[in-house]
Amino acid sequence: MGIHTTDSTDPDNPMDPLPTPATQAGRDGLRALLERPRSAVIGLDFDGTLAPIVADPDQARAHPEAVPALAALAPKVAAVAVVTGRPAGVAVRYGGFAGVPGLEHLVVLGHYGAERWDAVTGTVSAPAPHPGVTAVRAELPGFLDRIGAWHGTWIEEKGRAVAVHTRRADDPQAAFEALREPLTDLATRHGLIVEPGRMVLELRPPGMDKGVALLEYVREAGAESVLYAGDDLGDLPAFAAVDKLRSDGVPGLLVCSGSTEVTELAERADLVVDGPQGVVGLLRRLAAALG
Repeated sequence: MGIHTTDSTDPDNPMDPLPTPATQAGRDGLRALLERPRSAVIGLDFDGTLAPIVADPDQARAHPEAVPALAALAPKVAAVAVVTGRPAGVAVRYGGFAGVPGLEHLVVLGHYGAERWDAVTGTVSAPAPHPGVTAVRAELPGFLDRIGAWHGTWIEEKGRAVAVHTRRADDPQAAFEALREPLTDLATRHGLIVEPGRMVLELRPPGMDKGVALLEYVREAGAESVLYAGDDLGDLPAFAAVDKLRSDGVPGLLVCSGSTEVTELAERADLVVDGPQGVVGLLRRLAAALG
């Protein structure tokens, strides 16, 4: 898409003007959102977008201003959906989304849409787990030992998926690359796929991705415009879903929560902001612009 606008305004000042997307499609998406906010869906990744990336995923929490920004914006749009690979309930806890005035109709699409938490009911709905995940979970520790996994790699239990992290390894990128092929083979044997991320390889059932989850939700909501913000490779399917919606006549704005670790997303985005702080700033300025 060429050179992309990076939002360099002050994220702590909600009265700063909204940044101008670098692409015509992005400008059309932003204009549609501002002109018809009641028919707009705001879709947001969690880790790296609403919450800063940390070495231990169990310690991840939403940016301190994320919930206030969402609470200011959500009543002015059709819907806000957090789309995450985490279990829905975990994202709700780590985000602090439950029981917040203004977020009564927030939806969290967890496990790439396999789980759904609705603020209006406070409950999670989900199908039965894939048997391959149970098998991989039991086999993975011994499997990593046999292939001589790098010191510092570790396993994260995710309920409907299981992930191997390399961020704590002596050479995180080398460990990531060394594990990618054997973990793909393991996943394939159990009917799963591998989703690469920022120093993490997640083994999960096929047919679950953020693009499917976002597309289904936008269509359910009858949205006439959509904004999606993400930071990682797992957000590329959601970007593709917005492209699909654009081709169907639904304007969209693609936002990258900036990271030097994942350049593919920045290259696809209409607008790049400075991580979760930049996302919060954008949400606050959108809320202010909508009055």
